[in-house]
Amino acid sequence: MRKPDYNRRVVVTGLGVVSPIGNDKDAVWASLTAGHSGIGAITHFDTTPYEHKAGGEVHDFDITQWWNFKDARRTESTVHFAVASAQMALRDSGLEITDENRYDIGVIYGSGGGGQGLFIANQETWHTKGVRAVSPFFIANGLVDAASGTIAIETGAKGFNYCPVSACSTGTQAIGEAAEIIRRGDCTAVICGAAESPLLELVHIGFTNMRGLGSPVPGQSLSTVSRPFDRTRDGFVLGEGAGAMILEDLELAKARGATIYAEIVGYGASADGFDMIAPAPHGEGAARAMKNSLERRGVPADEVDMLNPHGTSTPMGDKCESEAIWTAFGDNTPNILISATKSMTGHMMGAAGAFEGVATVLSVYHQAVPGTINYVEPDPECNINIATETVQKPIRYAMSNNIGLGGHNSAVIFKRYTGD
Repeated sequence: MRKPDYNRRVVVTGLGVVSPIGNDKDAVWASLTAGHSGIGAITHFDTTPYEHKAGGEVHDFDITQWWNFKDARRTESTVHFAVASAQMALRDSGLEITDENRYDIGVIYGSGGGGQGLFIANQETWHTKGVRAVSPFFIANGLVDAASGTIAIETGAKGFNYCPVSACSTGTQAIGEAAEIIRRGDCTAVICGAAESPLLELVHIGFTNMRGLGSPVPGQSLSTVSRPFDRTRDGFVLGEGAGAMILEDLELAKARGATIYAEIVGYGASADGFDMIAPAPHGEGAARAMKNSLERRGVPADEVDMLNPHGTSTPMGDKCESEAIWTAFGDNTPNILISATKSMTGHMMGAAGAFEGVATVLSVYHQAVPGTINYVEPDPECNINIATETVQKPIRYAMSNNIGLGGHNSAVIFKRYTGD
């Protein structure tokens, strides 16, 4: 453990992702810049009885590429996605975990719901096959912290280990907290991110009854369900997957010749303290999180060039977030290009901020802002600058926002790394 140094610079050196639009960073970037949608018909369960049919499912994913089958079969897809994304990010970073450094490498990896599928499946097993058929492994592997624990076991990282759980803000807070842990000297590097597998029949029913799920544009395909900030938006669509990053002390990353994708320079969080579902009026809580992320390390609001918003495609949520952006950025708001990637992936719940953090880092690294698909009719109540096609442009700072059920708000800021 080193002494705290809140001027310590923290950088992103590795990226891993499992998602409806690709299962590695290059595939995801290609999909984002091409405007490729990963939304289609749900196949995980029979949607015949239900009004809403769409989901963002992960395809062509094989956990045995990243984890041995014997251990993987005891758990479910949330942990599968988590382990794969973490191993992918480690491989991408070139960071080797050894006996000499393993106690300085942490894991901050979260989930909104964890292994809900295991609990549902074992409940059904109990009722249909009896007590002795219930798996002795389901509790440990179904807990929300199963991902962070398993990643440590599989990678050998024995430093600070924590599982943030803050609904849809989880992934963003995992990234922000990981940076703070490095600055305060608890670790020199952290594997951080979040995973989620919410495409379960019971979860689908719950969100349907909450009136949260959206419908496609009449006469068009299911890929049009998620249309953030569009005037016709009527709800979100569930997606699954994971995102992971390797964060490191800049000096150590430079010493080993690591690729540096971006520097993380801002992190802010807040609570609405208002309602478990509805956002605070005018996005007041989200605006505070954004302002906190700007002020924490003195990021100039007028130098933020792009923003990946929460942008779920709900009528009230998108309106309140638009107001929050105006509150946080004032006159610079029209100059910030908005890239709402949920239009392509759906809402990955606890994993949303982790995936969108990866997407934002890729934007900073490639100096390009992916367009938002399905944005056809501007909403005067969402008066922000939505990118509708990929734009190549200088990006100095980029922000990623997320807003969670329960009133959890968080924002992280990434800066282009130029070697200075």
